[in-house]
Amino acid sequence: MAVSNETRFDAAYKAIMQLAKAVLMSKGYRTLTSKPGHHQTMIHALSKIIGLDQDTMIMLDALRKQRNAVDYSGDLVADSVVNECVSHAKSLSMEASEWLSSEHLDRPEQDITLP
Repeated sequence: MAVSNETRFDAAYKAIMQLAKAVLMSKGYRTLTSKPGHHQTMIHALSKIIGLDQDTMIMLDALRKQRNAVDYSGDLVADSVVNECVSHAKSLSMEASEWLSSEHLDRPEQDITLP
């Protein structure tokens, strides 16, 4: 059974959002998911925090708009859009990983005690 374009797109888009969230949280920030616009805020923060270039920001924002169309209107996703989203998820994964590694390289590991 093949995975639909819509499911593949959704998975890649969610990967982008989780990476953005990890970057924000590493700096002590978070967005309120109960407020509209939190995806847009996370995407735009990437330029400020890790220096993501303007062209990538524009594409990630276009993917965000496509995600809204898919989720709220039931639009279908073309192969090219899926491939673009997967490509950007992979690229952001590498950039965020490199940034997180360099940002936290000199910090000793800390044990976390949960209540």
